[in-house]
Amino acid sequence: MINTTGAVLTTIGASTPYTQSQPLVLADLDLDTPHEGEVLVEIAAAGICHSDLSVVNGDRVRPLPMLLGHEASGRVTEVGPNTPGLVPGDHVVMTFLPRCGTCSACLTDGRMPCVPGSRANAAGELFSGGTRIHQDGQPIHHHLGISAFSKFAVVDHRSLVKIDDDIPSDIASVLGCAVLTGGGAVLNAAQPKPGDTVAVVGIGGVGLAAVLTALGIGDLEVIAIDPLQAKRDIAITQGAHFALTPEEAIDQGIQAACVIECAGSVPAFETSVAVCAPGGIVAVTGLAAPTARASISPLELVAQAKTITGSYLGSSVPQRDIPIFIDMWRAGRLPLANLISDTIPLSEINRGMDRLTDGIALRQIIAFD
Repeated sequence: MINTTGAVLTTIGASTPYTQSQPLVLADLDLDTPHEGEVLVEIAAAGICHSDLSVVNGDRVRPLPMLLGHEASGRVTEVGPNTPGLVPGDHVVMTFLPRCGTCSACLTDGRMPCVPGSRANAAGELFSGGTRIHQDGQPIHHHLGISAFSKFAVVDHRSLVKIDDDIPSDIASVLGCAVLTGGGAVLNAAQPKPGDTVAVVGIGGVGLAAVLTALGIGDLEVIAIDPLQAKRDIAITQGAHFALTPEEAIDQGIQAACVIECAGSVPAFETSVAVCAPGGIVAVTGLAAPTARASISPLELVAQAKTITGSYLGSSVPQRDIPIFIDMWRAGRLPLANLISDTIPLSEINRGMDRLTDGIALRQIIAFD
């Protein structure tokens, strides 16, 4: 048994500000030793993502109580029996969709989420079933197989990608979600060609990762679209060629061959379809509320041959794609440190959720070192 402290979500849909309602509570927890195929990871850095906020505010209903956090990096400290490819001391990135590699969805080369991995995530369990987290003898659910808002985590080996030791922990952490999702949507779903225009709608952590990836590819015109002036300013600072409000983008007749939707809202989705050029593609990465409904023209899709595709986790295969992003980072073509807006202690987790709600943060990193 391993003792740790973690941020446990006890209430969904609490009132804001969260610094007052305190939906996330720091709790003393017990972790089981790793089962077969699992490892214990000492977490160095964890990112606060909009997908965490979506569970807190009720847009994504998950079983409670739950230890949140799904984007992180750390070191393997203990390995369960029959666990391939990992040993204590390995530096790892944690990714929130374990892949079995053999189901029909896994055989789509990243386009579809793994079936058993998705089932385990929805149940708040690890890939092989059940939970490894307890509070006073009662089970605590896992968040997307990771539960990174804690100093230690027990995870399935299929949720980990081994990386080299030279990659800083904060950089490594954002690889597991923000970069795989935003950057992966550019590389895998949109696949822009030289000379194309790429529009990114919603400049949070995922959206800025998409902007940086498109710029890193080169020979692309990159347009950032966001209603907030501060987010547009950030995109321009990072090299975007233009930054517009949704209204400006539509009024100016922007026509992008590739559009990456990263906000998870109806207005962002409708804007993305509107600015997509004839024959272009809209890759949707944002997770809107289950009840959200958008209005688009079927005639427009047919007459202009537009394609709309979902891109869960950037249509990525983490073992394949994380090394690609690391190579871009090493070559100076993907400045991942620019995704990180703040570093905070775990004790400020509710304040971090407030900052994300208010739209004033990109990626906030919880530093455990």
